[in-house]
Amino acid sequence: MPDLTIPEAQKLVDTWINQFEVGYWPPLSMLAALVEEVGELAKEINSQEGHKPKKVDDGDIDITMEMGDILFALICLANNYGIGLDDALKQVMAKYDVRDSNRWERIDKI
Repeated sequence: MPDLTIPEAQKLVDTWINQFEVGYWPPLSMLAALVEEVGELAKEINSQEGHKPKKVDDGDIDITMEMGDILFALICLANNYGIGLDDALKQVMAKYDVRDSNRWERIDKI
């Protein structure tokens, strides 16, 4: 699959979801799914960084797949609310540029 833009990713998820009768889950269920996926990523990173060893019955978790699951769940929520995530990211970056422009020491590039 070639690289996707954010709008293309949102369309891809929408097309996949809409092939099923059930369609999108209710927003609170989608939020719960997103939180579950973030928790799975957190558990794996915590284990890999050595702060909390895995239990014997914990299987291997692929961080890449967990991030993909998070992205899928977030896109589902955005699609449900008609939010373009590309515009949302642009707005947030503009906010950070203003709010945090002098917060940290910048790296001088020659």
